[in-house]
Amino acid sequence: MAHHSKTKAVIQAVVLAAGKGTRMGSDLHKVLHSLAGKPMLAHVLDNLKKLDASNTVVVVGAGREQITNMFPDIKTVIQEEQLGTGHAVLAAKNAIAQDSSVTLVLYGDVPLVSADTMQTLCNKVTQQRCLAVLGFRPKDTLAYGRLITDDTGELERIVEYAEASEAERQEPLCNSGILAGRSDVLFELLARVENDNSKGEYYLTDVVALARDAGYQVVTAEADPLEVTGVNSKDELAKLNSQLAEERDVL
Repeated sequence: MAHHSKTKAVIQAVVLAAGKGTRMGSDLHKVLHSLAGKPMLAHVLDNLKKLDASNTVVVVGAGREQITNMFPDIKTVIQEEQLGTGHAVLAAKNAIAQDSSVTLVLYGDVPLVSADTMQTLCNKVTQQRCLAVLGFRPKDTLAYGRLITDDTGELERIVEYAEASEAERQEPLCNSGILAGRSDVLFELLARVENDNSKGEYYLTDVVALARDAGYQVVTAEADPLEVTGVNSKDELAKLNSQLAEERDVL
């Protein structure tokens, strides 16, 4: 009897690119700054093409004309007010099919997530495991949120650094912010996220606790810290550019 390999899940992607990036100190939109010779957003979109994502939606806000001028073919939705990552993903709801496909959430200013890592994360999503969160183990854990897992490796919760206890701050596995979820479940959970935190924002990370409360399992995948490096300033961009240049010299 022929052995059928597991059919690949249909993957839809939401790329968050609404933040202007005021810390870049430039009129150029944050995600359009160049890394290794092409705009940061282009790295993300090119890797989604390699992944063969069936539907890619870019969430844009202020300064979006710059993005749509440079990438006239992308599908965009507008997040009018910036009320947090959960709110930003929810803005894409009507452009994403609410079905058993996997929705992958990425960031326009986290440019180096490889197609392989995206695929590995998406493969972890099943009917019972409705969410998979991408973690990493940096040399210096700094003020990253932590992924708190149980003995079986299931993700119990994500703790923002500010709210973390001393014990939780000792955890080495940090949150990249990138996650994948069953499309129908993810958007259902997002609609229930509340903003009762110090910033008054709707955090994407809150879907983990909601999923577990609803009886789902949540799992993690891990990426190399370089892949999940985010860029918030000219300094960080320069540093990442030089890190990449060094890597290329080594190869």
